[in-house]
Amino acid sequence: MTIRSSIKRSALRMAFHAALAALRKLPYAPALTPAEWLGAAAGALAPKWPAVADRNLTIAFPEMDRQARTRIRRAMFRSLGRILLTIARAETLKREDLPRWIVFKDLHHFTNAQKRGKGVLFLTAHLGNWELSALAHGLAVGPIHVMARPIADPVIERIVANSRTASGNKIVPKASSARAVLQALRNNEAVGILIDQNTAAAEAVFVDFFGKPAAANKGFAQLAMRSGAAVVPGFACWNSLESRYVLQYYPAVEMAATGDDEADVVENTRRCQAVVEAAVRKHPEQWLWIHRRWKTRPPGEKPVY
Repeated sequence: MTIRSSIKRSALRMAFHAALAALRKLPYAPALTPAEWLGAAAGALAPKWPAVADRNLTIAFPEMDRQARTRIRRAMFRSLGRILLTIARAETLKREDLPRWIVFKDLHHFTNAQKRGKGVLFLTAHLGNWELSALAHGLAVGPIHVMARPIADPVIERIVANSRTASGNKIVPKASSARAVLQALRNNEAVGILIDQNTAAAEAVFVDFFGKPAAANKGFAQLAMRSGAAVVPGFACWNSLESRYVLQYYPAVEMAATGDDEADVVENTRRCQAVVEAAVRKHPEQWLWIHRRWKTRPPGEKPVY
């Protein structure tokens, strides 16, 4: 590690700690605006993020003008600030606090799926407040397993991991996840997986996402097919009128089972990605546009970034 990168990492840690400390001191409602400011500031200070977001929005909404893309991008950074507030308060959040933060809608889709006895794959994405959705579900319904890739900085990773397990949830490391996920499903437990990010070609199938082929991890569909678990989508999106989130559960995704495993993996991956796309179209200002979603390209296709 170079001196410059070490200084940058230390500065990031200090800023992260300072932001969390400030957000912990304020009551929930007064903390919302400073949290959104912090998210906006992060966006302004990260030189590459606005360009990536603008490129992604151009791919997804080619008809959208620059002014509209800018509005969505700025709202997205404010949304990230609200997630920071969740991380700051996670270890002190109690079940009786939840109505101020979040409400559950159509939870019966999850409970009915769990009655099947084969476990539930909770299909979600970097949309709205994915940290709060898992935390709140763990407090109100029961702990789940959440798949996560470790954060590079060990100090920040420890803070985020503590927030993710505060309601009894267990983290499944993404690098060694298949066995742990299948065991949890055999125990009729729930596993939350974010399925909306770019994947290396060796682990992916290409399906349309906003009309452009995107590399989607085929492992999610394979887990569903192998286990027979119900795939229940859920997204916690911000309701500005109520100043809280709505965790909306959706009917279980019907999985194709033609007997052709390869074709079924592609089709089921397509179905799951279509669910994510529909949710993002409904709340475009709350999706993580700074991720290079279309980075991996089909063979012979030029890079988009």
